Amino acid sequence: MTMKITSEAFADGQPIPQKHTGDGEDVSPPLVWLGVHDGTKELALICDDPDAPTPEPWVHWLIYKIPPEVRELPENMPTDAQVESPVEAYQGENSWPSGRTIGYRGPAPPPGHGTHHYHFRLYALNAQLDVAPGIDKAALLSAMSGHILAEAETVATYER
Repeated sequence: MTMKITSEAFADGQPIPQKHTGDGEDVSPPLVWLGVHDGTKELALICDDPDAPTPEPWVHWLIYKIPPEVRELPENMPTDAQVESPVEAYQGENSWPSGRTIGYRGPAPPPGHGTHHYHFRLYALNAQLDVAPGIDKAALLSAMSGHILAEAETVATYER
C-alpha cells in the first residue's frame, strides 16, 4: 500500500480554511495518514511554500520524531519544541524572522501575490533520527538523508 496523507480541513489542491492561516486563528490543520511502511522507525512532516518570494521555500512547520504507530496529528498542535501531548514529537524552526519561532505558522502570503501552494509532506524513516528539538529544515533534511522509506503529500492553497 502506498502511504497517503489527508486532512478533513481541506481537499488536496484546494484552499485551506482561514482558521488555519495567519489571517485566522493560525492553528495547525488536522492531518491523517495511512499506508505507513512496516519498517518505519519514526515519521517526520515538513510543510513549506515554494511560491514564497524567497530564495528557498518558506517553512511553515517542521514536526519530527513522531512515533511510527501514530496515524494523525490533531488540529491545533501545541507550538512547543518538544511536544508530549496529544502526540509525542519534536518541532523545529519555521521561516518567520521574528526571533526563533517553533511549531506551526499558517499561510500568510504577500497580498496580491497570487495563489500559494502549501505542501504537507510526510516522511516514513527507517531510523530514529539523532536530532534535538528546535532544528531548522536544512538540519532535518540532512538527518533524514538516506533514511526515507516512503513519503506522502497533500497540498493546500491560499491567497490574499
